[in-house]
Amino acid sequence: MPQISAYGTWTSPVSAADVAAAGGGAQWPATVGDELWWAEARPAEGGRVALVRAVPGGGVEDVVPAPWNVRNRVHEYGGRPWVAIGAVVVFTHWADQRVYASVAGEVTPLTPEPAESQGVRYSDLRAGRAGEVWAVRERSTGPRRTDISRELVAIPLAGGAERVLVEGHRFFTAPQLSPDGAHAAWLAWDHPAMPWDGTELFVAPVDGDGVFGEARVLAGGIDVAVCQLEWETPDRLLALLDPDGWWNLHRVGLDGSVVNLAPVEQEIGGAMWKLGASWFAPLGGGRHAVLTEDGLAVLDEHAGSVTPVVPELSVWSTSGLAAVPGGVAGIAGGADRESAVVRVDLEAGTWTALTPQPADLPSSDYLPMPQERVFTAADGSRIPAFVFAPRNPDFTGPEGERPPFLVHVHGGPTGRSDAALDLTIAYFTSRGIGVVAVNYGGSTGYGRAFRERLREQWGVVDVGDCVAVAEALVAEGAADGARLGIRGGSAGGFTSAASITMTRTYAAATVKFPILDLATWTGAGGETHDFESQYLVGLVGPYPETEQRYRERSPITHAGSLAGPVLFLQGLEDQICPPEQADRFVAGLAGSGVDHAYLRFPGEQHGFRRAETIVTALEAELSFYGQVFGFATPDVAKLELSR
Repeated sequence: MPQISAYGTWTSPVSAADVAAAGGGAQWPATVGDELWWAEARPAEGGRVALVRAVPGGGVEDVVPAPWNVRNRVHEYGGRPWVAIGAVVVFTHWADQRVYASVAGEVTPLTPEPAESQGVRYSDLRAGRAGEVWAVRERSTGPRRTDISRELVAIPLAGGAERVLVEGHRFFTAPQLSPDGAHAAWLAWDHPAMPWDGTELFVAPVDGDGVFGEARVLAGGIDVAVCQLEWETPDRLLALLDPDGWWNLHRVGLDGSVVNLAPVEQEIGGAMWKLGASWFAPLGGGRHAVLTEDGLAVLDEHAGSVTPVVPELSVWSTSGLAAVPGGVAGIAGGADRESAVVRVDLEAGTWTALTPQPADLPSSDYLPMPQERVFTAADGSRIPAFVFAPRNPDFTGPEGERPPFLVHVHGGPTGRSDAALDLTIAYFTSRGIGVVAVNYGGSTGYGRAFRERLREQWGVVDVGDCVAVAEALVAEGAADGARLGIRGGSAGGFTSAASITMTRTYAAATVKFPILDLATWTGAGGETHDFESQYLVGLVGPYPETEQRYRERSPITHAGSLAGPVLFLQGLEDQICPPEQADRFVAGLAGSGVDHAYLRFPGEQHGFRRAETIVTALEAELSFYGQVFGFATPDVAKLELSR
């Protein structure tokens, strides 16, 4: 019989160390000959990203050994960091952001060692003409974080000077060479657009010396976003674009023709936060593997259909989808399993995992069961969300007691929460704390109109949608209205901070690597990086014309009206949401009488990658809720709160 115990006090087999161990994972998969290779994040190695390959018969082995860290920071979020060209493995290394080549295990640099002031970075590596790798190059041109130039370059595999292929736009994806080598195609866009607002698909002829001729636009525009392209034949491309409000797969001809291969009100595509993301892979014969908001599907252009496959793998990484004999390979997980590298047999409808589940993954009885719900906003709009109720077979709450609940706010804000197993959520639900992940207006996966609910409404729609969901759970008796918390990082940190300062719904907030002062983050201050430096033009409004709106929406403006205690968690090397934002907010709380804590983590950037950081932050968060909500947390060190 389950033991009756107060919510929040349940003993759980899910430890913070388990969460940290599962915090790595595969990324950027691709086929190399008959093999499948991918990059693999390793929290236990200080967050190093290794490049590995599947070994015949099972298991994996490193392609390049430690200390090589296969990662880059173009746009700060990075992008595709490796490519194999014949016997040469080309990759970017985190420590110096240079491009390296590995041949038979011997690693040599392909790009110069940058001077301290240059800040040269590379991303989205692609095979170019024979003997070249093509990439996006990003260079610092001045003292401000927005003093950046970007161009497309060819890097000789034999060494030597880089060659500029294309310049003239603020942002690019790397060029891709047509099958006959006669043309190259790429995407480009400019401030203030973000890549999900509007991008253009360019094509240019390539002469015998590899020089690009005059470029022309084939698709996309100011209000049409192209998020992936692939050559199909020498005179046709496949591309994801959304002229009808949904990212669908189109065939784009060099003659300017654009045909939707299967018009559906589904998103086959997404926000291009990282260069090189992919949502489709051609299979031949008019069939294409595609990723939708519900998982993997096969698009049949002859039937005009999009048919789901292996629905139990409901969440797929967009860092790569590779066609393999008989099917497709990628990185996928579901409600009861962590993400793994998988190979899907599309004819049989079966799949095989190439990487194991975490060794210490607890029994499924202790894992949350997501309930997909749709709530209603104040204006009648729908609010999709995933509710994770407390779940532990060894315990039940006292009769009449309602559990504390945390509203989890995803980042972006052009992001999306899903039903995939997340041990961070399990850490709370297995202890008797409910979690609801809200896909507020502006989230991806629901079409352009849903994304644009947030246009000039950030700090209003997102805050209101989260409040509506939290209060609905209280009204139906699922949550304790006196013990509601809100948590989030990055843009989710902004919404969490805005919610605890400008509403009275929550008793506590955890604010991770946040945006707290809109006017200094962008606008006049320029504290953030170039990629997002004009993001708020669409989310809040043009600056300085709407300066008052920036100040009214900023949590720091309302720091004196906190509804409850706040925990701040911040990486000190964060260039996206720099620590100065949290530093100023917390400094203003000194002597306020409001309980708060601020943990700063050296060596961490935007999001936490080191195992020791993940453990410390999560245990601190649990102790924080225990102190605020009034339950004991004897299995973690007590977090010291200031006033």
